[in-house]
Amino acid sequence: MSLEIKINNDLKEAMKAKNEIRLRSIRGIKAAIMTLKTSGANIQIGADDEIKLLQKMVKQRKDSLSIFEQQGREELAKVERDEIEVIESYLPKQLSESEIETIVREAIAATGAASIKDMGKVMSVASKQVAGRAEGAVISGIVKRLLA
Repeated sequence: MSLEIKINNDLKEAMKAKNEIRLRSIRGIKAAIMTLKTSGANIQIGADDEIKLLQKMVKQRKDSLSIFEQQGREELAKVERDEIEVIESYLPKQLSESEIETIVREAIAATGAASIKDMGKVMSVASKQVAGRAEGAVISGIVKRLLA
């Protein structure tokens, strides 16, 4: 089932349940999908595009969350936390740090990386293998630590 169909079904369920938090978040996802679909000439949105879109939405909300927390705006921070939780429920299960480290070690071996100068090669290989199951910043941190 594509993300768009799942979102439409979940939107109906949230309306029936009168779950305002879930409803607001799902509407945001649906709007982002529609914007992506209408942004180009007849683009087909694949699963990878959907995952990237959801990750981008989570990242935006995490950025907003940190700003709201710094400013002491707890009511707005709670809204962002709730939306992050709903959006993340549509993402694939995230890998643990040890699982990511294993993948990065394999990528280092495959590319023959020896120093931090080879970070780009390792990131390219590791990012393809992780594909939406970890944030780029986490992968980057592990690559830097292992190559240092």
